[in-house]
Amino acid sequence: MKHAFWGQVESDWAGFSAEITFCHPFFGSENCEIFLGDEFDENGDEVEDPPSMEHLAEFEATYRAFLGNIESNLALISQKAFERYLKLYAHHFEDPRKSGEPAFHIDSAEKHDPHLKEVIYLRVCSGGTLRISIRYALDEEHGIEFKFVDNRLDDIGGIAET
Repeated sequence: MKHAFWGQVESDWAGFSAEITFCHPFFGSENCEIFLGDEFDENGDEVEDPPSMEHLAEFEATYRAFLGNIESNLALISQKAFERYLKLYAHHFEDPRKSGEPAFHIDSAEKHDPHLKEVIYLRVCSGGTLRISIRYALDEEHGIEFKFVDNRLDDIGGIAET
């Protein structure tokens, strides 16, 4: 199906994707896919029906709101990701006895930001929900995901955990 904002909406490897992509210098120069709607239904089955025009309009409003506050949203992502690093990972990466490597000396959000550069995809869903899934350089197994609801950071976790 074709949408005025999203362009061609097609079934893809993780649900329905938009023709347009997301890119911001904070994350580097790679464009990433934008998925529209949930990948799985309440029974855990892959969603087979494309989003309706009404849902696409709702998704557009959610995405535009996120972009409208992109700088404050990115500052929040930066700070909250660093806080998560301190809570879950610093004890390992900052102690050479535990990691077997020299300490990373990550003591600020700015020093942590380079580890957040590879966005895998964005997913925009009903209820004003937008998720950013990142291949987190310090935990590539789980990654890191930020869930925004009504343009407010709602949750942070591993990919598919929020």
